[in-house]
Amino acid sequence: MTSVKIPRAAIILAAGKSTRMKSARSKVLHDVGGRSMLSWVTDLARSVDAQRIICVVGQANQDVRAAAERLGLQIALQEPQQGTGHAVQCAKAALTGFEGHVAVLYADTPLIEPQTLERVFGTLEHDDVCVLGFEPEDAGAYGRLITQGDRLEAIVEAKDATPEQLAVTLCNSGVIAAGANDLFSAVDRVRNENAKGEYYLTDIVEILNGDGKRAGVVRASETEVMGVNSRSDLALAEQAFQSRMRGRFMAAGVTLRDPDTIYFSWDTQIAMDAEIGANTVIGPHVEIGRKSVIHPFCHIEGAVIGEGVQIGPFARLRPGTQMQDGSKAGNFVEIKKAVIGQGSKINHLSYIGDAQIGVGVNIGAGTITCNYDGYNKHLTQIGDGAFIGTNSSLIAPVKIGAGAYLGSGGVITDDVPDDALALARSKQSHKEGWAARYRAAQAKRKAKNE
Repeated sequence: MTSVKIPRAAIILAAGKSTRMKSARSKVLHDVGGRSMLSWVTDLARSVDAQRIICVVGQANQDVRAAAERLGLQIALQEPQQGTGHAVQCAKAALTGFEGHVAVLYADTPLIEPQTLERVFGTLEHDDVCVLGFEPEDAGAYGRLITQGDRLEAIVEAKDATPEQLAVTLCNSGVIAAGANDLFSAVDRVRNENAKGEYYLTDIVEILNGDGKRAGVVRASETEVMGVNSRSDLALAEQAFQSRMRGRFMAAGVTLRDPDTIYFSWDTQIAMDAEIGANTVIGPHVEIGRKSVIHPFCHIEGAVIGEGVQIGPFARLRPGTQMQDGSKAGNFVEIKKAVIGQGSKINHLSYIGDAQIGVGVNIGAGTITCNYDGYNKHLTQIGDGAFIGTNSSLIAPVKIGAGAYLGSGGVITDDVPDDALALARSKQSHKEGWAARYRAAQAKRKAKNE
């Protein structure tokens, strides 16, 4: 008999005022690995099949509300902010009639792995409430999870803990999950009889235990549950993310020549046997194929790189770039919104933008596609097997035919037929003796001025 999967929902708490971030932008909209922390947590919820996702925002952080709406989240308003328990209570109306399991997540905790949250939900098959715990190097001011066997008995704040409880190393991450009915029944009974006058979500463990319910714990790494409150925290989260990505790529057969100097984004894709050189930055939306080599000091964003491609050193690939198999963009080459055909080479010192380059094309050094007229961008098309001479300026829109040759130093304003030679520079002329006369005149002038 097939069991019926219990529906899932997530409440993302994002109503904080972000004062420690010192930013005009709410902290949860700051990026880790090339996307906002709010996007990370939203994707986490969706990765475990949460059917309903409610984002709790404050009146002051309208930028968070706008971002959450763009992500397709339901909105609940917490005003004023009176603690985590109060925040969850504010989401209650948005989940009226929902009978499944609910996880409470935090928009400033971006690195929790989907499999970890899956384990939290999985625990609800035999527990009524589950808390995500971790064991930090320094438990310090973290709330302690007091357990008896595999059962969670209480969450004790550090300031209220006995010496014996402070010796416990298992700490509270804040993430908690329960059935919707149990969660909201308990939250409705939380009191604010504490120094801050706030309603703490952690109190629901004691309340549900008192109801005869069972509380459990799932453990995560300290890195996963790292919260971000300041720029320093943001830097630490970025470091943790980059370390995770570097390890994953090397384990998957990618060579990283100097891992600590290579930076990835949340959606970077690199195939086995690719090689990434030192001091390379890979922005969002990049795919790199098998046996491609990214030489040192490259910046790549929004690009698809095929198999056996050579990039750099010191190259920049901008969004819309497609490097087909066996192509090359060498040192000090910049490419934007261009398709570089199979086996084509742009070896050095060139800008190629808004272009379609055919198969087996050679682009000489210093070539520029002049794609912008001050108002609009225009397309340059270069056919298969064409040879573009050094220091050519291609004034778009323009089409260079297959097999055509462009002489060096040309300013090409008209279409070039297939297999034609295009020369677009003035005829060279000589003025005999001019240089000697010039030097003599300058020397005489200098002597007079002295």
